[in-house]
Amino acid sequence: MKRLAIITSHPIQYNAPLFKMLAVNGFICIKVFYTWGRGGIENKADPGFGKIIQWDIPLLEGYDHCFADNKSTNPGTHHFKGIINPNLIKEIEAWQPDAILIFGWCFQSHLKCIRHFHDKIPVLFRGDSTLLDETGGLKQLMRRLFLKWVYRHIDIAFFAGENNRQYFIAHGLKEEQLIYAPHAIDNDRFTEPADEYEKQAAEIKRNAGIEADNLVLLFAGKLEQKKNPLFLVRLLNQIPDKRLKVLFVGSGAMLPELQSAAKADNRNRIIGFQNQQQMPAIYRAADLFILPSAGPGETWGLAINEAMACGKAVAASNKAGGAIDLIEDGVNGLILDINQIDSLQKLIRSALDNKTQLVGMGIQSKLKIQAFSFRHIAAAIENCVVNQK
Repeated sequence: MKRLAIITSHPIQYNAPLFKMLAVNGFICIKVFYTWGRGGIENKADPGFGKIIQWDIPLLEGYDHCFADNKSTNPGTHHFKGIINPNLIKEIEAWQPDAILIFGWCFQSHLKCIRHFHDKIPVLFRGDSTLLDETGGLKQLMRRLFLKWVYRHIDIAFFAGENNRQYFIAHGLKEEQLIYAPHAIDNDRFTEPADEYEKQAAEIKRNAGIEADNLVLLFAGKLEQKKNPLFLVRLLNQIPDKRLKVLFVGSGAMLPELQSAAKADNRNRIIGFQNQQQMPAIYRAADLFILPSAGPGETWGLAINEAMACGKAVAASNKAGGAIDLIEDGVNGLILDINQIDSLQKLIRSALDNKTQLVGMGIQSKLKIQAFSFRHIAAAIENCVVNQK
């Protein structure tokens, strides 16, 4: 059985189920090397959420893993020297992998692994960067040249979607080096038990003072500039109908600013950070999920996946990297230019009197998201590793 070493910074809810699936499937043998050290799992301070995060779903069950010793004086994923593992390469080599899969290059240890294992064993790569925020100029040109040098050390890159594919091509990878592995969430967990989630959603709405005939727009995520939560406050101001409500779920640096902007209109509801177990019900409390990303750095937008798995219509800006893959405009939602929102306003005004169109879009979302699953990512990785020479 081929052996795959997986290098990633810390356990997250979007990767743990994939690692478990790879282990359970049994087509390849995997071991995950977490490079942040145990600080990446124990009471992790997330600067985006602005608080200590302890996920309420299991992140370390069902697959072989270890925590590399991180010697950084300022550990974390917020800078290049936040992950320094002097013994990592020796530990990987001692495990004797046939291939190595590295999540992200922008930490000292990760880049060192990419360079060290190049031409020794196949170096596989997973990242989701896009070209959406490029502005041109000398700085951009220098970065392009540097990244082309980095990716010359990569044998295969698993691309998440079309914007990510274009990024890899622009940085020198050939089409034959790219394998499609769509970004995904645990669709099954967001889908069932549907009846229980609907009951919880009804309770959430009652607690938030949302009535049965209200139309609920949802923002869920970190309250930060790139996700642009104030867009929904401005949108609400433009549609005075009292039946329209906006539900904000999340926390982060922009919370005080959001609270200040939202307090003038009692149709805004801010309920703060909610852990993963609550999110399937949160999405069901809404009629339309909106991700109005302004960038820079919204490389995908996995909250769109989550909302779709819950059978919801979705709207996302064209600055969200995954929007063009996940949203079929006018079928399961809308792709927005946040400076031109006539189509979104028209959809909302229509839905205030009749939610049929949004319900139909939600049905299409639930169907479409089936093609974005951990099963697809696992199959892409397994086929690649098994067939590597």
